[in-house]
Amino acid sequence: MSAPSPYTPVTSRIPGLVVTDHTFEVPLDHAAPDGERIEVFAREVRAPGAAAADRPWLVFMQGGPGFGAPRPVGPGGGGWIGRAVRDFRVLLLDQRGTGRSTPANRQTLPARGDAAQQAEYLAHFRGDSIVRDAELIRRQLTGDDKWTLLGQSFGGFCAVSYLSLAPEGLRRALICGGLPSLDAHADDVYRAAYPRMLRKNEQYYARYPQDVELARRIVAHLAENEVVLPNGMLFTPEAFQSLGLMLGMGDGFDRFHYLLEDAFLTVNGVPTLSDAFLENAQNTLSFAGHPLYALIHEIIYAQGERPTGWSAQRVRAEFPQFDHSRALKDDAPVLFTGETIHPWHFETDPALRPLKDAADALAARTGWSRLYDPEVLARNEVPVAAVVYAEDLYVDADHSSETALRIKGLRRWITNEYEHDGIRAGGDAVFERLLKLADGEL
Repeated sequence: MSAPSPYTPVTSRIPGLVVTDHTFEVPLDHAAPDGERIEVFAREVRAPGAAAADRPWLVFMQGGPGFGAPRPVGPGGGGWIGRAVRDFRVLLLDQRGTGRSTPANRQTLPARGDAAQQAEYLAHFRGDSIVRDAELIRRQLTGDDKWTLLGQSFGGFCAVSYLSLAPEGLRRALICGGLPSLDAHADDVYRAAYPRMLRKNEQYYARYPQDVELARRIVAHLAENEVVLPNGMLFTPEAFQSLGLMLGMGDGFDRFHYLLEDAFLTVNGVPTLSDAFLENAQNTLSFAGHPLYALIHEIIYAQGERPTGWSAQRVRAEFPQFDHSRALKDDAPVLFTGETIHPWHFETDPALRPLKDAADALAARTGWSRLYDPEVLARNEVPVAAVVYAEDLYVDADHSSETALRIKGLRRWITNEYEHDGIRAGGDAVFERLLKLADGEL
């Protein structure tokens, strides 16, 4: 008996949901449709019953870049998924290179050749390629029917690319914390980001002032000792500072505090970092499960001839407050960074070390395609609703608001009720409000 084709949909059931796995074949380069092909995985989720099988489609694009779509759990999916399946068949898209789609990581990329060849391959993993994948998939699933797009964070960036490149495929677009600047260079993005990080640090230490001295003790220990995490990652002061990525989530301040409070234990009178702390730090810092996040993070902002050139690292030098050595010398608080990728990530993390040359090649690359078309967006006819989180650590609210005004008909909701993870933390409330905004019910 022969094995089923990987392209044959497979259906299973979890409480309150019918789940069907799909695998699609798409061109690596949509400008060369007869060339190399890769696989893109997507999971269809719908409510039980015959009527649910005829509901219109909603495609979800995950944040990142470099993360697979959420995996639904019962009963009924919960949160926004549970709400969405009341009206839609939901397609959870593993964007190319993520989840069960054709992988791009330290195990697969070296087989493609040298660093230049790896970078050439990775240049096809940005939002414009993801949109064209989605359009091929939409036509296979729906024929000529349009679908609704829900984009979270980087998925919202992809939604704006979709509105630019293939608006004919969209019935409506719902965007959560993901309105990008249409023309800012990566340097502009990070010059706006570091002041937001400063504000988050101030807010964090205002809530947990006892952590000022604890963070300084941890950095001093890391500066004086070579510390290696269980996975072989070097735990440097800069790596410790990058744990500030946690501070942009709704429960991030508290989870970060509880991480730090387990930092030290004493053995024979000597303070040392605890295994529990190192394990939990590793779980946040390792890129083993999402290397694309590090590899293409800066090039999602690249358009035109100007390279990104390790933007976050260069711009960080303009904000000396983040220098941990200076903080220790001046008896100042150690400041944590957020969503920034640096060359040292590719030296300290075993999941990234084999890809350092490819990352350097991407940072130097020029001639990037345009991701957004301001003229098309100014004529937009697709109903669009977007939530802008006023205190978002990861996406600049001012950049988002400027873009909102450049997309015709977009209805904007600005709130400080949620952080960047509002679509998750808000249950079904954020999804419900965006849907009503897009449909003119609010």
